Amino acid sequence: MRTTRREFAIGSAALALSPPWLKVAAGEPGTAKTELWFSRPAARWMEAVPVGNGRIGGMIYGGASIERIDLTESTVWSGAPSDHDVNPTALANLGRIRELMFAGKYVEGAALCEQHLLGRPSSFGTNLPMAALEMAFDGDASEEGYRRSLDLDDAIAHADYTRNGCGFHREVFSSNPDDVLIVRQSAERPKSVSFTVSFAKLSIPGVVTLRGHDTLVLRANAFERLHSDGKQGVAVEAWIRLLAEGGQISAQGSTLRVEAADSVTLHVAVATDFRGTDPAARCSQLLERSGRKSFAQLRRAHIEDHQSLFRRVAIDLGHSPAAERKPTDERRKSVQAGEKDPGLSALFFQYGRYLTIAGSRVNSPLPLALQGIWNDGLASSMGWTDDFHLDINTQQNYWVAEVGNLSECQSPLFDFVDGLRVAGRSTARTMYGAPGWVAHVVTNPWGYTAPGWGLGWGMFPTGGVWLALQLWEHYRFTGDTQFLRERLYPVYKEAADFFLAYMVEHPVHGWLVTGPGDSPENTFLTPDGRRCSESMGPTCDRVLVFALLNACIETCTTLGIDEELRVRAKTALDRLPPLQIGKHGQVQEWLEDFEEAEPGHRHTCHLIALYPEHQIAPVTTPALAKAARVTIERRIHQPNWEDSEWSRANLVNYFARLLDGDSAHEHLTGLLSKAAEDSLLTYSRGGVAGAEGNIFSLDGNTAGAAGVAEMLLQSQAGEIHLLPALPSAWPRGSVRGLCARGGVEVSLSWANGKLTRVALKGRRSGTHKVRYDDGVTHCTLLPGREVELHPSLFHIG
Repeated sequence: MRTTRREFAIGSAALALSPPWLKVAAGEPGTAKTELWFSRPAARWMEAVPVGNGRIGGMIYGGASIERIDLTESTVWSGAPSDHDVNPTALANLGRIRELMFAGKYVEGAALCEQHLLGRPSSFGTNLPMAALEMAFDGDASEEGYRRSLDLDDAIAHADYTRNGCGFHREVFSSNPDDVLIVRQSAERPKSVSFTVSFAKLSIPGVVTLRGHDTLVLRANAFERLHSDGKQGVAVEAWIRLLAEGGQISAQGSTLRVEAADSVTLHVAVATDFRGTDPAARCSQLLERSGRKSFAQLRRAHIEDHQSLFRRVAIDLGHSPAAERKPTDERRKSVQAGEKDPGLSALFFQYGRYLTIAGSRVNSPLPLALQGIWNDGLASSMGWTDDFHLDINTQQNYWVAEVGNLSECQSPLFDFVDGLRVAGRSTARTMYGAPGWVAHVVTNPWGYTAPGWGLGWGMFPTGGVWLALQLWEHYRFTGDTQFLRERLYPVYKEAADFFLAYMVEHPVHGWLVTGPGDSPENTFLTPDGRRCSESMGPTCDRVLVFALLNACIETCTTLGIDEELRVRAKTALDRLPPLQIGKHGQVQEWLEDFEEAEPGHRHTCHLIALYPEHQIAPVTTPALAKAARVTIERRIHQPNWEDSEWSRANLVNYFARLLDGDSAHEHLTGLLSKAAEDSLLTYSRGGVAGAEGNIFSLDGNTAGAAGVAEMLLQSQAGEIHLLPALPSAWPRGSVRGLCARGGVEVSLSWANGKLTRVALKGRRSGTHKVRYDDGVTHCTLLPGREVELHPSLFHIG
């Protein structure tokens, strides 16, 4: 017998626990195209589904006998602030190291870098997993009719199953409006809900106590010894309160017991003492507030809040009915086996947007870390740490935000950059004797801005600038001059102050160059055949400083301020090295045309000139665009290419920018097939970067979603480009609500690979250049008014 989602009694009223359009027979596809669903419970972390409210995360296993929810919170960090991270001998030795580098003595210079320049974190810390909430249900569960799902449209995880002929339904969501995680267990028949609830596994040291007869309290500390001293970290509290309709609640040691209830709702509050909060008082306050509301009210507020963001964009890339009848895990395996399923690409795109919403909101205390707000305990228990990686990963976490119409979700990142600016002043002054601010390759909530602690990756002085370029993208997409003046200009002025003082003249070419620094995390062969990673003026630094100085010039011009900074920036800009093409026809990764020590390395940081920057493009710099393709092809065709989730996502975006939709789609398929689990969560592959096994990393989901958008819409060089890299695999489709730079929302439809409809809606007044194929037209927009352009406007000749 197959069961359907039902209406269950809630008090004297009836509440439809799922929207009517999502009532589908178990095992059959629903009409909603934004649902992940599975025919069995999750057996491990990467099979679970994530919920989040921008701070509190949960990985939901959906078990019928035992439900497990791995709880996380973004500020559960070990470590502490330190004012001893910079090596005190750095400034005194900086000049000598540069002399050695300019003289071609790279290995000798690197040895001094290791001795004098690398950071010395005393208690850097990491984000940590917190605890597993477990609900153990009475009786044996039947798998008949089992179905679990994650509805991306309402951000609720569902589980449906039968036991002894009675249907059961569970919903889990993490509410941003009420700042609690909610679990509701209901049954088809009265008095059928009986279970125990406990903190079954603690990932950090703590104790569980009872508060009254209905609340479990976890008091813990984010202590660990791998990335800190084992004594520093935030204090954590997590409270679980049970509200039952019918039945009885009782306490049994460190567990709570529910007997013969009609339905039960768990309210989960989590707080830490990060930034001085009293976690116990905060949990008590949150539960008191949520307890005054019915489940229907909590659910309604959560859905309205989530859909206000999620429903801004809709996408249809075509359908494969046979594929869509399968559970999500089987769909992914079918794509891996070569089956066509354009709907899975659309679902993956929306999943990236969902994860952005779930992990990063206006009121989030921190931006998305390496694993977002979730934590599998693997990244935090190895050398990486689950921190903020500034050599691409944190940036990738936000690549879909602006184009995906989730501009507000970048807010915690902007706040974080403000904090780096303050902390980075000390590093700039102490380490380099320079004004302004600097941050390197990794950072934490405690203001770490010193270099990393290893050669090959630690010396990356443009990491902070790269992260700060997300502010520039926000301005370019929104045209918000108030943001430009009040948020962006102070950050960029101080960053420019630093680099204008930090860069030195190349003794041969007269160029202004950075250094010593890495092209993260790659290595080259010196002329005498030795391996090295540190040099002067790596290409990635040039790309980022070029972007910074250009932004400063445009900011000063637009706002009519700081002519002195504009002139200094323009003078320095004209003295930066050019992008160079090497002996293999590739874009040079370093100032000199070195051979790569690891030709199959995963990093291609010099190609940020192609994406997310626009310093290389097929139309404006065709020779460099050809060289970029050579770089990519040489890298990925190495037998030992380090294929990973974020590098695959890069390829989707790179080929989209090269206007090669079929290659972009090939690598999107590769991302789904070779770097994503059956849950569609992406991972860094075991064997890469020291990982023993696959480790969840959010960046593949978000940057991959950005790549889908980039195939459908681009807006560089002052023009909106429609369907710039449409692959042959998506001959028919539509998208509504994508955003273009200049403050424009774009909706498109196409059939037989050709544009059939386009509508533009401006957020502000302006005239925009719009391209499709080789045709160009201009469109004047007024705020809030949508204008349709007939495809015939783009026909030429």
